[in-house]
Amino acid sequence: MNNNTDQKTLDSMHAEHGKTVGQPFCQDAKFSTRNVDVFYADNQAIYDVSLDMGKNEVIALIGPSGCGKSTYLRCLNRMNDTIDICKVTGQLLLDGQDIYAKDQDPVLLRARVGMVFQKPNPFPKSIYDNVAYGPRIHGLTSNKAELDDLVEESLIKAGLFKEVKDRLESPGTGLSGGQQQRLCIARTIAVQPEVILMDEPASALDPIATAIIEELISELRKNYTIVIVTHSMQQAARVSQRTAYFHLGKLIEVGETNQIFTNPAHDLTEKYITGRFG
Repeated sequence: MNNNTDQKTLDSMHAEHGKTVGQPFCQDAKFSTRNVDVFYADNQAIYDVSLDMGKNEVIALIGPSGCGKSTYLRCLNRMNDTIDICKVTGQLLLDGQDIYAKDQDPVLLRARVGMVFQKPNPFPKSIYDNVAYGPRIHGLTSNKAELDDLVEESLIKAGLFKEVKDRLESPGTGLSGGQQQRLCIARTIAVQPEVILMDEPASALDPIATAIIEELISELRKNYTIVIVTHSMQQAARVSQRTAYFHLGKLIEVGETNQIFTNPAHDLTEKYITGRFG
């Protein structure tokens, strides 16, 4: 933002609009959120966000730094529960079930809704044990042979198996940055999630590793709903079917990715896309 006047103008435009533009809802929703507000103590970070994520869809969340993308993403697997001063209100439904209901176990929810973070964070364990950790905890296999198969299958889905098949007992931390991120994706896949959340999954990677991760996202979409937060509009354009634009904690516009980037309906979206602020 160039100056305070520009910020006041944008804020005024948004306040006048009031409602999200575009297509926030879909018929084949895997996740549905309605009127979501998020507070950190007395400070509101998310305002009245309603948005669906479709089955086998990649939906990208874009917007300036501090606009609430990651905060909203963390609502979807209750990661905000780990912050004492954070309060989430509204309705968040996974396959029609309220994920914030009192009888919902956050640990089991996070097995269904996996997360890949901005910085690769492999455990200080072997490559094999990184992937096997979740299945062991959740009792997904009954013997070593089944676990071996699940580890191999997860590494194959993450596009990593060929590179590490002869060194599964080597430390996961010894891999390159891009390989570590794919190991974290394999670790997420291993607990058989239904939704994968990705918070800037390639921002710490070089262009070659980033391209591999993006190809992997396109492949994973066949089996998962994927929600990705990214600061890269080019990345959003390459990997997603729909894009949602956030500004100051509010969901401004949602639509098919091509439409958002070529013919946005809201002035705030257009100003961000064309680089006039952000």
